Amino acid sequence: MIEGVKLVPLKRISDERGMIMHMLKCTDPHFEQFGEVYFSTAHPGVIKGWHEHTKQVQFYAVVKGMIKLVLYDARKKSPTHGELMELFIGDDNYQLVRIPAGIINGYKNIGTETIILANCATLPHQPDEMLRYDPHGSKVPYKWTRADK
Repeated sequence: MIEGVKLVPLKRISDERGMIMHMLKCTDPHFEQFGEVYFSTAHPGVIKGWHEHTKQVQFYAVVKGMIKLVLYDARKKSPTHGELMELFIGDDNYQLVRIPAGIINGYKNIGTETIILANCATLPHQPDEMLRYDPHGSKVPYKWTRADK
């Protein structure tokens, strides 16, 4: 586990009318502060990443579909510097993932339909606060290909 990353199982409440999917409340013990909420979509097989926020903390939940979320600890002073985490979140594993500043992250839609990812960030988007890297470059020691075993 990368230091500062938190995984919080989320609740889904279903009935004959549909479903309520909890994400984050200001009364949750893991709530930090509100900056903005946005939704990101990705078509099947698409990779979005790598991204690194220098100040903003991300809280991700996939409300539709399944993704492979990869986290890389780029923080030089972290006890988990250089570690990778691979998470599978969404329909089959509905949870909130806290991604601290300094963690490089990216995700791939591993399903057959467009995914919807919700992010409740601690700060509003600031273009100069986020660093972007090539998803197939050498910044993160990771290959996005599926590992058949």
